[in-house]
Amino acid sequence: MSSDSSAPDDTASGITPQGVPATVAVIGGGTMGAGIVQQFLMAGAGVVLVEATAEAADAGRGRVGAGLDKARERGKIDAEPAAYLARLSTVTDASDIPADAGLVVEAVPERPELKLAVLTAAEAAVGEDAVLASNTSSLSVTELAAALKRPGRFLGTHFFNPVPASKLVEIVTAPETDPAVLEAVRGWAGALGKTEIVVRDAPGFATSRLGVMLGLEAIRMVEEGVASPADIDTAMELGYRHPMGPLKLTDLVGLDVRLAIAEYLATELGDRFSPPELLRRKVAEGKLGRKSGEGFHIWDKG
Repeated sequence: MSSDSSAPDDTASGITPQGVPATVAVIGGGTMGAGIVQQFLMAGAGVVLVEATAEAADAGRGRVGAGLDKARERGKIDAEPAAYLARLSTVTDASDIPADAGLVVEAVPERPELKLAVLTAAEAAVGEDAVLASNTSSLSVTELAAALKRPGRFLGTHFFNPVPASKLVEIVTAPETDPAVLEAVRGWAGALGKTEIVVRDAPGFATSRLGVMLGLEAIRMVEEGVASPADIDTAMELGYRHPMGPLKLTDLVGLDVRLAIAEYLATELGDRFSPPELLRRKVAEGKLGRKSGEGFHIWDKG
C-alpha cells in the first residue's frame, strides 16, 4: 500500500534530469539509501523511496532532508532543500514502484532473502527496459541475478558512506549482465559526480575484500596489544594518507555490518577472513560503532 501515492513531479524544482533516468526508485531509506536518494534528487531525477512502513518512510525522508540541508550549507546545491524534496515520494511496497521507473536501486540490509524479495517485487512492477541494481557490499550479484526473470538488466552498484561525499561507485557485473546496461550505469554514475570502477562478481568484490582485510588486521592488533585504536588509525591516516583509519572506518560502517561481511568472506575465501574474537565480543555487547555511540572509539550520538 502506498503511503504517498503522488508520483514525483520532475519539474517541481525547475531542475531537469542531467544524464540520469527521469524516475528512480530506491528501496530502503537507511543511511545508505537516503544518501542515494539525495544524489539522484541533486541530479534532477524524480525519486520514489520504498520503505516497509509509513513511519520508516517518513524517517527516510527526514534523513534525505537533513542531507540536503547540509549540502545547502556547504554550497553544494543552489536551490532550497524543499525544491528537491518536492520530487521525492514514498511508498510502502515495492509493487507500488511506478512502471516507468528507469532504475531501481535496492539498498536494504545485507540479507540475501530480503534482497531477493524486494528485487523480484520491483522487477514485476517496472517495465522490461528498467535496470535493477543492488547496493550490496559483498553478496553474490550472480546469485541475486539468477532469481530474476531479466538477469541481463541487473548488476551491483556499491555506493560508499557517506554517499554524497564519496567519489566512488563500484559497479559489479554478473556473467549475464548486458553490456549496454553496464554502459548506461557507468554514465549515470558519472552524472552523479562519481568515479566508477567495474569489477567482476567475486566474494567481497575489490573494495570490501581489501577494506575488510585491513580492518580485521587492525582489530587483531588491538586484540594483541600492539597499539591503541587511535594510534593505529593515525598511522594509516598520516603514514599512508588514508582519509580515515581502519578502526574509525569500522565504527562508521558498523561493527555488526563488518562482522557479517567477514563471516561471509570467511565461508567463501577461507580462514584469513575469520573475524577476531574482539569484534564478536563488541558486537555482542552492543558496541556497534558510531550508531551506538561506541565501537573502537567513543562517538557523540548527538
